[in-house]
Amino acid sequence: MIRSLSILLAVLAVLCAAPIAAAQNNGSIRGTVTDFDYETPVAGARVQVVGLGRSVETNDQGGYLIVDLPAGRYDVSVSKEGYTRLLKSGIIVNPGDLKDLDVALVAEVFEMEEFFVQDALALGGGSEAALLQLRFESPSLLDSIGSDLISRAGASDAASALRLVSGASVANGKSAVIRGLPDRYVSSQLNGVRLPSADEDKRAVELDQFPSAVIESIQVAKTFTPDQQGDASGGAVNVRLKGLPSEPFFVKFKAQTGVNTHVGHRGDFLADPSGGVNFLGKDRRRQQTDLIGMNWEGAVGVEEQDAPIDSKWSLATGGSLDLGEGFRVGGFASLFYERDSSFYDNGVDDSYWVVNPGDPLTPRYSQGAPSIESFRTSLFDVTRAQESVQWGGLGTFGVEWEDQKVTLTYLYSRTTESTATLSTDTRGKSYFFPGFDPNDPNSPGSDIVDAAPYIRLETLNYTERTTSTFQINGQHKLPVEGFGVDGLLEFLRPELDWTVAFSNADLYQPDKRQFGSYWIPDQVFAGGAFVIPAAHYAFKPDANFNLGNLQRIWKEIEEESDQYAINLKLPFERWDGEKGYLKAGYFSDTVHRTFDQDSYSNFNDNSNYEAPYEASWSAVFPTQDHPITESLYDVDYDGTQEIRAWYVMLDAPIVSGIKVTGGVRFETTRIGIVNDAESLATWYPPGSISETQLNPGEADVSIEQDDILPSIGLEWKPFGDLTLRAAYNETIARQTFKELSPILQQEFLGGPIFIGNPDLELSAIKNYDLRADWTPFEGGLISASWFRKDLEKPIEYVKRVASFSYTTPVNYPKGRLTGVEVEFRQDLGVWLDELKGFSIGANATFISSRVDLPQDEIDDFAAPNLQVPITSRDMTNAPEHLYNIFITYDNEEWGTQVSLFYTVQGDTLVAGAGESGGNFLPSEYAKEFETLNFSLSQRIGEYFRLQFQAKNLTNPSIDRVLRSEFTGPDVTSNSYTKGIDFSLSLSAEIKF
Repeated sequence: MIRSLSILLAVLAVLCAAPIAAAQNNGSIRGTVTDFDYETPVAGARVQVVGLGRSVETNDQGGYLIVDLPAGRYDVSVSKEGYTRLLKSGIIVNPGDLKDLDVALVAEVFEMEEFFVQDALALGGGSEAALLQLRFESPSLLDSIGSDLISRAGASDAASALRLVSGASVANGKSAVIRGLPDRYVSSQLNGVRLPSADEDKRAVELDQFPSAVIESIQVAKTFTPDQQGDASGGAVNVRLKGLPSEPFFVKFKAQTGVNTHVGHRGDFLADPSGGVNFLGKDRRRQQTDLIGMNWEGAVGVEEQDAPIDSKWSLATGGSLDLGEGFRVGGFASLFYERDSSFYDNGVDDSYWVVNPGDPLTPRYSQGAPSIESFRTSLFDVTRAQESVQWGGLGTFGVEWEDQKVTLTYLYSRTTESTATLSTDTRGKSYFFPGFDPNDPNSPGSDIVDAAPYIRLETLNYTERTTSTFQINGQHKLPVEGFGVDGLLEFLRPELDWTVAFSNADLYQPDKRQFGSYWIPDQVFAGGAFVIPAAHYAFKPDANFNLGNLQRIWKEIEEESDQYAINLKLPFERWDGEKGYLKAGYFSDTVHRTFDQDSYSNFNDNSNYEAPYEASWSAVFPTQDHPITESLYDVDYDGTQEIRAWYVMLDAPIVSGIKVTGGVRFETTRIGIVNDAESLATWYPPGSISETQLNPGEADVSIEQDDILPSIGLEWKPFGDLTLRAAYNETIARQTFKELSPILQQEFLGGPIFIGNPDLELSAIKNYDLRADWTPFEGGLISASWFRKDLEKPIEYVKRVASFSYTTPVNYPKGRLTGVEVEFRQDLGVWLDELKGFSIGANATFISSRVDLPQDEIDDFAAPNLQVPITSRDMTNAPEHLYNIFITYDNEEWGTQVSLFYTVQGDTLVAGAGESGGNFLPSEYAKEFETLNFSLSQRIGEYFRLQFQAKNLTNPSIDRVLRSEFTGPDVTSNSYTKGIDFSLSLSAEIKF
């Protein structure tokens, strides 16, 4: 591995040096493009050497550099939409010369550009300068990250890019958490459109489905305004896709290959013997219902294979065309493909509890107890491997004329994952019987064979996730002349924008296979006269004699969304020249979900397999006689969620430098669930303590609620480079379909039971925010924020005990979350010429959270068998702190870019304390971990760029611990490492 990396770095150094040597024989032109009226930098301007076809775009500070020009006399054209094109003639370039050419562009008289920049949250600019401008123009407190910084950080998708935004983190690597509030409190959108989700447990958009190749920027509005959706409590995350280009026709291509230090070229990569993912990640496996009662086809356990090779590529093309007379058309198309893999064999997944008050944590046991010398433990060593394929495409087409614009966007993304997991418990026996040796029949514990035997669990999980959206958006300036009160207030031309979107999300999980067995060594009796050979026996979930040790599960979740929105904006100008606007709009989103699960098992199968522990039973199980039958406990359902809203808001100056933004949103929520249960399905009627046969219509759910959501914000600019803001608003958080359905739900037979709560109510949140933004130097920002969230009836999960243990959602009385954010970024060349090209940035978020427990849970914890007086705890998914630090270097003359990104996520509560079987379960926290990414990029000639990336350089241990003030030091419950990723990519861009 080290030798391969050395060769890779050597090749990279040679390639980086080649263009520099060639450039020494030619000349260059550099300069800055500014706005003639305001003397501010113009980013994204096109600077072209006429006749050579050589062109570049200006950077965030308006700077540009054109290198490797043969000596001669040139004409240079500078253009940008909204400005008059400028031509500089007779520019002489001598060999080795660096010619300075600064240009000031004059804005055109008509205001096409101003119109299409009417709403900050609707913009998709990817440059940091443009996004910083959005920060100050937005009526909400806005943070964002653009495509350039996403690329430099090595973020592969929207989920990993979001972690770079101040106060943002990601739950389970997929869904957004903003300021410690998880998906329930975050409105995740794509181009401002709320997408459906096929996640079984939540209604959260899975951000890992959107690769960075199609992302222009990610914008996070951290305060609610009436034109946002009512559940944007933590924030509104808007992934802006790459839109219509303003440049002529171009083609871009990028190819990448990489390796993970845990994967490498190993030959013991776990895999599904039936096949992992194919090239297109599409494998509609047949559900063999015609073979019920017979032996089913296919493997049921893992096997070792050669590791796959990781690769990635993307292709993009597009451009715009001026048709004359004010008409312009444009289009953009992108295809992307990625094949990735991950592996670890150092995983730990342990379960502990407290049996007697005051005792330390000890391993949890099930299916018996040590007192009766028959039980199972859960101290697992885990090996896991995953192969994935992601592919899709983005297409955008638009037309502009006069003051009108219509855009069509279509995105399709497919992500397929095949995961093989092997979990073995051999430490449970050694814990309860120190010195146990499976090869020594006289060692401690050998005579108690059913106490903590060796366990092997194998899971093969294949999942396809697809998301598609078709969006039509229009922006129009209405042909209505100005009106108002002469001398006091004049309304300018009204602006209308609308969106129609049809979206779909689908999860298809064909034939998930779970196989369990436990092993007992040779049993020797009568001094060796009688021996029971070592054998594997069926490990049945929940000690249910009727269940089998193999389960095969088919699951499909499909969710469709039809969304419509229209907004009317009336801009106005006061007598003193101060501008504002009045805005109103309507929003409608109808979501329909279908959930279908079919479970199968080898019911009443009590066979065994005589073999040593190393010989896996799963390898021969398919060749034996194990007829599989269908479960009659599954419950499918159809769910519908309808959201209707209209709003009105005002953004108006009070006096010079002070502006108020306020309004109200009226939002209606309708949620309905109709269950389709199989013949043996059961449920818990409200108020009942025993399960009952589920008949049609008995557990159906209907929720209706109307909410009035006010918002008020104040902005004060005491002087030019300082902006102070304050905001107060009210928002809500909704239940999911799963949380409302009062039926017994199990991911697999005998697994943990979840029962929904039809009496669950929506949560109400009051939000308070303060922010100061200061820009004392060009290309810099210093910012500080304080926020507080008061939650009424937050939704949390608790353990309940009837004739069995189960999890259910309840409304806690209240909760509170407070925090502070600080941010700094600066281009260092502003201070010292020697530091030109260097930029640094850092942000930090500190969060304190608490939820108050309901009285019945307080009483349970105080009971004699637990004696843990807990009345409150942290909120789940709220990190104690978040840090981001980065430094970048950009040498335009050499075409070299270097960046280093360091992120830290602090301790985070994953699951609150509970009890099981009368024993105390401490809270589980995800421990602090860091990520360090490095990137080096070098331009090669006119068209090519080579990039080397190293991600997760510190390779930290990802740990979860059990923590309680009543149980002593933390005890690790889960641990693994991800490995270090190295990649090398080559990209090309040709402009015509």
